[in-house]
Amino acid sequence: MSDVVDRTAPAPVSTVADSIADPGPLGLAGFAMTTFFLSSFNAGLITGGESVLLGLALVYGGVAQLLAGMWEFRKGNTFGALAFSSYGAFWISFWVLLTFSKDATEHSVGLFLLGWTIFTVYMIIPAFKTSGAVLAVFVALALAFLFLTIGKFGGSASMTKVGGWVGLVTALLAWYASLAGVTNATWKRVVLPVWPLN
Repeated sequence: MSDVVDRTAPAPVSTVADSIADPGPLGLAGFAMTTFFLSSFNAGLITGGESVLLGLALVYGGVAQLLAGMWEFRKGNTFGALAFSSYGAFWISFWVLLTFSKDATEHSVGLFLLGWTIFTVYMIIPAFKTSGAVLAVFVALALAFLFLTIGKFGGSASMTKVGGWVGLVTALLAWYASLAGVTNATWKRVVLPVWPLN
């Protein structure tokens, strides 16, 4: 009877997820940098240099965030996996939009932004169980997307500028959350607060 399985014994604990570094600071940093650059355009602070934006959108905002999302899946963090994978895909699709979509209209781009507004708004609900820092990023991002959507649908440059300024605030909040994550993990104690909500 040596082949009988003891069903009362606890299942073996996997330590693989614990051995993976926190991908959150990477995802937040990629998001922050790309959002900062695009929002500077939208706010009217810079003109020209679209090739720099395209590079950031594809590589740092897109691929780096997508990878962070995959690592969050490996760690068992459903929220982080969905957020980073989705926004990584947003930046890659944004790169495709600017590179290949020559027939895009104001209304089609507005619809694209509306979809991301809806997604970001519903991500605020689970963000209430993460941290104050992450929640602030999602609330600010939802507002930025909302103003950009109104700007596109209404052909309003002023609404786009407002969205750009709110996007800059979003980028700063994301950079803070990234800085706190990497600093606290490296120092192995809370140096910068993130205000846990769970």
